[in-house]
Amino acid sequence: MEYRKLGRTGLDVSRLCLGCMSFGDPDWLVHPWVLGRDDAMPFFERAVEAGINFFDTADMYSFGVSEEITGEALGKLLPREEAVIATKLGLSMGKGPNSSGLSRKRIVDCVESSLDRLGTDYIDILYIHRLDPETPMEEIVEGLAQVVGDGSVRYLGASSMYAWQFAKMREMQRAAGCPPFAVMQNFYNLLYREEEREMIPYCASEGVAVVPWSPLARGFLAGNTPKGGEATKRGQRDPRSKDYFGSDTDYEIASVVAAIASERGVSPAQIALAWVLSRGDITAPIVGATKMRHLDDAIAALSLTLEPAEIARLEAPYRPRAIMGHS
Repeated sequence: MEYRKLGRTGLDVSRLCLGCMSFGDPDWLVHPWVLGRDDAMPFFERAVEAGINFFDTADMYSFGVSEEITGEALGKLLPREEAVIATKLGLSMGKGPNSSGLSRKRIVDCVESSLDRLGTDYIDILYIHRLDPETPMEEIVEGLAQVVGDGSVRYLGASSMYAWQFAKMREMQRAAGCPPFAVMQNFYNLLYREEEREMIPYCASEGVAVVPWSPLARGFLAGNTPKGGEATKRGQRDPRSKDYFGSDTDYEIASVVAAIASERGVSPAQIALAWVLSRGDITAPIVGATKMRHLDDAIAALSLTLEPAEIARLEAPYRPRAIMGHS
């Protein structure tokens, strides 16, 4: 396993980050394909065996059950100092007036709850899951500084937003003497490359780690929604995937991925992930898995080097598209 510094921090993270949204409560209606506690454990074992030390979850994944499973599994498999645990806050966890958003109260309360579910004294990376437009940025900055200051959180990150918003908040953090965001977790894959316009160049300039979510375009590039064929369980039941992908251009890119995979004798998932890994500004894509072959494909992609001509073929069909992933 290769390791990289998390941006300009001294923290070393594996080149792959295991996404833990797939582990939680199978009755969670948002994503009914998730695996329960017993079924999840082999994935953590395989990840640790491969050298993965970077794990990503969120408080709202199965309404906390994902954090519980992640904390329990890693507690059995790794010394705490060797695991890099990231979680996220900000999205709704209930129906109450303070059950969502990024007020100072909610940031502190959510961190305390996440620590309890994860069974740990500190969170390595805390992301704001999305930007809260109802809370002033100043208050968000102050709340995040508080949980770093009290030792609950080691590093801060943000997820999908406009580059100007991310830059503004980092400058506010600096001006207030607060630790700035060290990581950006954005939406990036062969089907959605709008991040190349501003966010990724900004992060490269500032030394911010880029840890993209959905590098396989919610499974589309792995073939979960074949044109004219039967979709997988996730392809059938993931409404966001249906909203995001399915254009002629998407299928054209997927066909190139499949063609190169066939030429190489590997899976399409390996080709799509190898392309993300080939981008010099990417620290560690987040990979999810509900079948062991999904995780094995991700690990195998680390050893797959695409030729310049293959990269050109993969990128050629792309067309600009509307911004996605910010809500």
